[in-house]
Amino acid sequence: MLKTATPILASLDANETIKFYTEKLGFTFHNNWDGYVIFSKDEISIHLWPTSDESIPKNTGCYIYVTEVDKLYTEYEKQGVVHPNGKLKNMPWGMRQFSILDNNGNIIHFGEDISKDEE
Repeated sequence: MLKTATPILASLDANETIKFYTEKLGFTFHNNWDGYVIFSKDEISIHLWPTSDESIPKNTGCYIYVTEVDKLYTEYEKQGVVHPNGKLKNMPWGMRQFSILDNNGNIIHFGEDISKDEE
């Protein structure tokens, strides 16, 4: 019955967040309601709500399931947004993934299911 979910992360500055998500991550910007911003890319939506508490995004993140993770990794590596400890690698739980930190400090993991490849 469940179809999809939308992460709602924290944003410290709506204008900087809009710039980061559109210019660095290639998302489409949709709306800004008093600092609550909405983006999409392919079938994914991400919402961010405004806060001035810097500790919140440092403790917040999401996991996005993707296809062609190697291609996406190459794109984001060129943008300089891949986390130094989040390089692309195969994980023991059957995912090939990498991680980024957005401009606010939210961690976003991008992963492709490779469990069928390993059988």
